[in-house]
Amino acid sequence: MSVCYLDSEIKTSCYGCEACVQACSRKAITMVEDDEGFRYPRIDDSLCIHCGLCRKVCPHSNPPERFHEEKSVYGGYHKDAEVRAESTSGGGFSAIVDAWCDDNYVIFGAVADGLNVRHEYITDKKALGKFRKSKYSQSQIGTAYFDTKKFLREGRKVLFSGTPCHIAALKSFLRNKSYENLLMVEVVCEGVPSPLYVRKYDAYLQDKYKSSIRDLDYRYTDSAPLKSKDRITPGKWDFEVMHTVMNNGRVLKVDRWLNPFWSIWLSHLMSRPSCYECPFAAAERNADITLGDLWGVHLYCPDLYGRNGGSSLVVCNSAQGKAVWQIAQQYMHGRELSFETALKYQGPMRSHIASNPLRDACMADLRACDYQTINKKWAKKPTVKLLWQKYVWGNRQKVWLWNILHHLKITSIK
Repeated sequence: MSVCYLDSEIKTSCYGCEACVQACSRKAITMVEDDEGFRYPRIDDSLCIHCGLCRKVCPHSNPPERFHEEKSVYGGYHKDAEVRAESTSGGGFSAIVDAWCDDNYVIFGAVADGLNVRHEYITDKKALGKFRKSKYSQSQIGTAYFDTKKFLREGRKVLFSGTPCHIAALKSFLRNKSYENLLMVEVVCEGVPSPLYVRKYDAYLQDKYKSSIRDLDYRYTDSAPLKSKDRITPGKWDFEVMHTVMNNGRVLKVDRWLNPFWSIWLSHLMSRPSCYECPFAAAERNADITLGDLWGVHLYCPDLYGRNGGSSLVVCNSAQGKAVWQIAQQYMHGRELSFETALKYQGPMRSHIASNPLRDACMADLRACDYQTINKKWAKKPTVKLLWQKYVWGNRQKVWLWNILHHLKITSIK
């Protein structure tokens, strides 16, 4: 057997999308982990017939065509308070589901099961909740591309959601064939972290509390709807916590700005090698619709802040995406935005993450050291300036001041 990155022995050429595995009719390819915890294809030479199908569906070997038409950009949040409270940002994905999934539909998305994340599909949007919640781990695709192709051929409407490399892989797997009954939705991605870190976290909890992780939400908000149904309690979108539920019932919460995970990951010290050269982190996209948090909302569209309950950025890249979003807008409170302005606050839509020269050293420690040692060495403590900006003079205060000035301006004009 041989480990194969298809076009080369360079790890940056493999996104871990698993399209090659599903394309191989001889089942000669399996995914195996390297010493950093990332999965790569391994070819069984005794089964391989050298047909070349794996390379034909590889988004690195054969990059799919991107949408180049003028984009339509929207910002806002879901009108249903319960949907918004359960969503990581503003509930834009739920609005898209309601607009697209009217009859005979299938929805693909990532599901978290303890420390593991995998792609599944549902045939009833009432079960959409299993796809919600943030999952900062690369999803194991399983047979999702193959199943998508089967459902499309059966004439069913398919909504496929995933990261940009998942969408590129699906398009390559479908050989760039267009389907009127396929809607591709991607999330803005800033690279996937090594699963070794969360495993070290789990080992630490097992040693300290004698129990393992049952459920993990990296961006838990504690938001809850009010009885009026059209409002939610003052949310904590700006102050999300890592919410850990253990098998013994214990619940742990770590504030976003004090969480060592964010410090290490956002320093680009433990991302997948291909993420540092990702060709899909660009303004031109492969998906019909790109979804993300409406970062910068307090600076250029504070009217969409919505009492800190979360707000979505929606970028429609294709005619299909625009048509669906025209219907979806009825479920949202928001408005159109300038793509150029939105792009200023969306680094992963401008370029791939920057390489950190200390990555190899950090990964060596991630393999060898325990959780506390890793955090002590590689996680930076928040500065007083940062804590002041986030907790005292935060986004909510900026929006409050903007509202006052905006009101005074309107009053003076009258």
